[in-house]
Amino acid sequence: MPADPAERRVVVTGPPRRGRRASGYYRPRTEIDEQTTLGHTYVRSLMRTQLRAALVVFAVLVLLVGPLPLVFAAAPDARRLEWLVLGFCLYAPLILLARWYVRRAERNEEDFVRLVEDR
Repeated sequence: MPADPAERRVVVTGPPRRGRRASGYYRPRTEIDEQTTLGHTYVRSLMRTQLRAALVVFAVLVLLVGPLPLVFAAAPDARRLEWLVLGFCLYAPLILLARWYVRRAERNEEDFVRLVEDR
């Protein structure tokens, strides 16, 4: 124990005194985590772009597959045509459409992450 009471060590506790960041600086990730209006806008923007890609795929699919019953009804005795169209002619466009959608959705998510992470 120190001889002089004035030499005693005093521990003061309180809130940390860290410098605040500049007022113009914001982190989109914290905006999303804290569910602020701006964070909600970021997430809504991502959802809107994903929905737009899905609607494009749906429209192409409707235009591609929708008229097929009319084509098949126009030629009732052409069973071979139906199997040819359904089995071979429709398979490749569906695969290409699915690949386009997946690539577009991944690109949208990468753009969103790049925006949020400030890279």
